[in-house]
Amino acid sequence: MPITPKVEHTKPKSKISSSRKVSLKILLLSRALEELEAEKQAREEEKVRYLGEQLPPLQVSGLSLEELQKLCKQLHTRIDQVDEERYDCEAKVYKNGKDIHELKLKVMDMGGKFKKPALRKVRVSAEEMMRALLGTKHKEHMDLRSNLKSVKKEDIKQEKEGNLEVGDWRKNVEAMSGMEGRKKMFDAGGGQ
Repeated sequence: MPITPKVEHTKPKSKISSSRKVSLKILLLSRALEELEAEKQAREEEKVRYLGEQLPPLQVSGLSLEELQKLCKQLHTRIDQVDEERYDCEAKVYKNGKDIHELKLKVMDMGGKFKKPALRKVRVSAEEMMRALLGTKHKEHMDLRSNLKSVKKEDIKQEKEGNLEVGDWRKNVEAMSGMEGRKKMFDAGGGQ
């Protein structure tokens, strides 16, 4: 068998030089910066336009007391409307944020990359556990061992000896054969 030399698979060399890559990255970053500036300026212009529509300039000079009171009432109703809209928007943002968080958790669960946090071992006595579960309701000392069933050693020995005594199976088959055996089984089951 002839031995063939191992051929190492190396990455093919890039056709773009590293200086060209750097210059392209710089161009991309500068273009992105220009777009961010344009977007920020567009937002500011939209804000100014919206405020111009929603808040016409106030003309307070030359108004009588009644007209000023009427203007104040109009401003108060407008403030209430804006507060309601703001509250609705905040509620939508909060709900959407919560939905996004839940969806992120679902994605993490599906991906199997969810890490369980490391839990510390904590020694808690029965008293502390009951106090934590029941709160201030738990005041008296509960003796949990008093509720356990006491078992005597003699009872255990008798049960073991009773299980060990096994009769001849042929006698049992002869006794249970025929209708009398079925009647005995029925009477024994029904009497309990």
